Amino acid sequence: MDGAAAPARPAGLSAYVAVSQALGLTLLLATGAWLGRYRGGVAWHSALRLNVHPLCMVLGMVFLQGDGIIAVFESHRAKGIPDMYSLHSWCGMAAFVLYLLQWLLGCGFFLLPGASFPLRGRYKPQHIFIGIALFALSIAVCLLGITEMLLFNIRDSYSRFVPEGVLANTLGVLLVAFGLVVGYILTRDEWKRPPLAEELALSMDFKTLTEGESPSGGSQ
Repeated sequence: MDGAAAPARPAGLSAYVAVSQALGLTLLLATGAWLGRYRGGVAWHSALRLNVHPLCMVLGMVFLQGDGIIAVFESHRAKGIPDMYSLHSWCGMAAFVLYLLQWLLGCGFFLLPGASFPLRGRYKPQHIFIGIALFALSIAVCLLGITEMLLFNIRDSYSRFVPEGVLANTLGVLLVAFGLVVGYILTRDEWKRPPLAEELALSMDFKTLTEGESPSGGSQ
């Protein structure tokens, strides 16, 4: 037959991906159970507007976090609560700004045609690092938010292992477990996607640029 054989699937990758997705689904279910059973559910035009914030943060720090941030500011305004005073709010806003910068820089370097291959090659490691750092920061923000919300609502009974506190703590443990599994997947070199042809060309162009060789292989 014409063409090379399909590469073998990396051993263990499917199992870890399945575990990460199961943790993610459990995480969403736990969030829904907490907000629905103990916090009254989710609604925008009511006192339940604040609950939109943790729901959107957990569902998607990239695509839905804008609605979540609007919800918490609107809720603070309605209740007379000051904004941007806690560590949770500081880290959350830092994550929001960094996500925006990551998206804009990613579009500028990899989507728009203006950036050269060598320039993309130099930026790619930074793009990967920032993405991983933002993922870790997002989990930290969620953990801070869970603790803050529990202290606001059940401060007096939290230490007595009330059901809401146990469920919210379980949600935090699931967040950490999800982050650890995803982080482990990201650190396994044998599970990385093989580079595409255009990425190999980018790598060769970057090597040519840094080693001072001409594209034809001769020295400059």
